[in-house]
Amino acid sequence: MPHQMQTLHSPSTSFKACTNTSPMSVQPPAPSDNSALNARQDSLIEYPCAFPIKVMGKQVPGLVETLLEVAQQFDPYVDKHMLELRESRTGKYLSVTITVQATSREQLDNLYRALSSHPLVEVVL
Repeated sequence: MPHQMQTLHSPSTSFKACTNTSPMSVQPPAPSDNSALNARQDSLIEYPCAFPIKVMGKQVPGLVETLLEVAQQFDPYVDKHMLELRESRTGKYLSVTITVQATSREQLDNLYRALSSHPLVEVVL
């Protein structure tokens, strides 16, 4: 089976791409009781931003829909038009890149855990 790639984009959705802040420009977090603020200052990603997550699993019926449902628990605005699908050379596996609107490191960590613990998922990057 030939190598295929499908890219779907939503014309009505525009996100700022995630950017890394240079380590030289990151200031140490100020002492504070606000742990969410400190976590945000510790991150090298500027939120909110569009963040791609690549998920790989065996190509089975319902894989894409299931991954979309999991992602929507953390970003209700993600839809099928924000997915990139790439079939493996043999057609046995499917790579799905889901671009979510990342609002915090906690959100991304929770999404990563939810995806990587799903029985249809082999790898999350």
